[in-house]
Amino acid sequence: MTDARFTGLTRDSWSAVADQLLLSLRGWASPDHARIDLPGQQSAYGPDSDSLEAFARSFLLAAIRLKGEDGKDPHDLAGWYAEGLRAGTGPQGWPRPDQLGQAKVEACSIALGLHLSRPWLWDRLDDRDRAQIVAWLATVVGEQYPPINWVWFQIVVETFLKSVGGPWSRDDIESGLAVHESLYRGHGWYADGPERAFDHYNGWALHVYPLLWASMDPGLSDVKLQDAWRDRLSEFLDSTVHLIGGNGSPLVQGRSLTYRFAAAAPLWMGAITGATELAPGVLRRASSGILKHFLDHDVPDERGLLTLGWYGEWPAIAQSYSGPGSPYWAVKGMLGLMLPADHPVWTAAEKPLPVEDSDFTREIAEPGWLVSGTRSDGIVRVVNHGTDHSNPGDERADSPLYARLGYSTHTMPPLSTPYWAQPLENSVTIVHPELGLAHRNGFTTVAPRSSISELHWVRTTDDQGPEHGSGRGGAVMPGPVVAMTSALHGSHEVRAARIDPNADLGLDWQIEFSGWPLTSDLITVASRAEVRANNLVSTIKPYTGFDSTGIRRTEDSQPLGNRTATPYLRAPATPGNLYVAVISLSGPTPEPEPRIHLTATHLHLTWSDNTQTTHPLPTP
Repeated sequence: MTDARFTGLTRDSWSAVADQLLLSLRGWASPDHARIDLPGQQSAYGPDSDSLEAFARSFLLAAIRLKGEDGKDPHDLAGWYAEGLRAGTGPQGWPRPDQLGQAKVEACSIALGLHLSRPWLWDRLDDRDRAQIVAWLATVVGEQYPPINWVWFQIVVETFLKSVGGPWSRDDIESGLAVHESLYRGHGWYADGPERAFDHYNGWALHVYPLLWASMDPGLSDVKLQDAWRDRLSEFLDSTVHLIGGNGSPLVQGRSLTYRFAAAAPLWMGAITGATELAPGVLRRASSGILKHFLDHDVPDERGLLTLGWYGEWPAIAQSYSGPGSPYWAVKGMLGLMLPADHPVWTAAEKPLPVEDSDFTREIAEPGWLVSGTRSDGIVRVVNHGTDHSNPGDERADSPLYARLGYSTHTMPPLSTPYWAQPLENSVTIVHPELGLAHRNGFTTVAPRSSISELHWVRTTDDQGPEHGSGRGGAVMPGPVVAMTSALHGSHEVRAARIDPNADLGLDWQIEFSGWPLTSDLITVASRAEVRANNLVSTIKPYTGFDSTGIRRTEDSQPLGNRTATPYLRAPATPGNLYVAVISLSGPTPEPEPRIHLTATHLHLTWSDNTQTTHPLPTP
């Protein structure tokens, strides 16, 4: 048994989880295996789409298992899924990619699965079955795909078609590659589209597909492009391994969180391709830590199913495109099972994550994030001045998944319908007596430490049509310009903000700073500025400008527990005034707060470890 000192998970552990996931689905399958109709909330695209999704995504895991076991197949995965492919691509089968947008997505998992399992499935099909599958997949050729990670769904399918003598289009592939390159922002980071959409799609899509695809047909992409992708993955992994908590949780930020341990996918790609400077023991500990985090919280459930949720079933976490089959994209986080048991990533002893090795603070310029990790409690925190799933000047409401000032591995923003369009935590906002909390979406990034927001109020409704993670729209009332700056070190953020001196404000308007939300069935409010729950402490302490504190409470607002509490500060909103506070998230024993010294132009800080930093004050 190899040394799994941190997680206790071996390759056999991973294999057992994968097989449980696959076998548990069979009880929900149609007699011909083409449909897997899982219980739970349907997506906006209906049950036919949802059942295809469950089949296609689980088939990818079956192919990973066949590949990693060199065809050894005690559960007849190849035969079971071959029967489903035969029925699903037939006349009474699945909706085709040219009929249903979501089928374009699932066609990619099917094509990739066929590629990975080719000797044990595709090569054993008869000519009639192969022709039928090709005809179904071929409806992607010439189709239009949105300029996001979706371009890879067309590229992968057409490359598989090329490999089996089916129709394909070089123009489709080259145009898709051009879109992919347009999404690159530097230092290993992609935006998933033209907006500031930085999230886990960086890892489980925009780094995974290029290098998997390059192995399908090396002649279709030039060596320089493949080398660039490898270099980008290496840089990205250096960032992403710093975004995993000591508890194994990935950063809780961005859409499609119900994919859960898919966050391990880019780590496995580093192991598969060698495109990383991280040691195999770190890759293994990071990937196994992510899986163990969910196993420890009863994922999969007692039926062996992945449900819409984070830990248990919690459908409100879903976007409108998510159905009961969607969570099975978690299987991307099991790509390591393609590697044999004697691969170094499986034989190396687990090594500590960065947050387990030492405290750290770093900047990630592309998404505009400051990151701190603290060894004593394993918490990784992000302060965000660059990501909102929008562009500068956008006047939609803040998305809780993107536009907050803070995200972590141990907390989650309120996400349920009553709270989605309110910046309830980790925000700098103006409180209007009738319109409530203003939004910062569409801000201008000054640096990873600073941003300027034209705050605005949005009259949203709960019925906004398809919801893909962005902020909601509605009638807009403009508010004042507010500049905000953050300094982050250890468990503390020193946050400063200043309202435009020329702003025209109402007499009863207030400014609010809100802190970290803690969620549990049992929450202790230690004071009007401190909340404790689950061995975590969230505090917000005024330094200058504020005159009141409070605790905001929500019920059933997110999947970590029934009750959420967030400390906040308020004061009259005065043009030109400077407001400064210390916002903290820590384990049960908080470290001392920094010492603050203000001058006319700068914020001078001495942190608890005697590190000294100086920061320009915010200027609207």
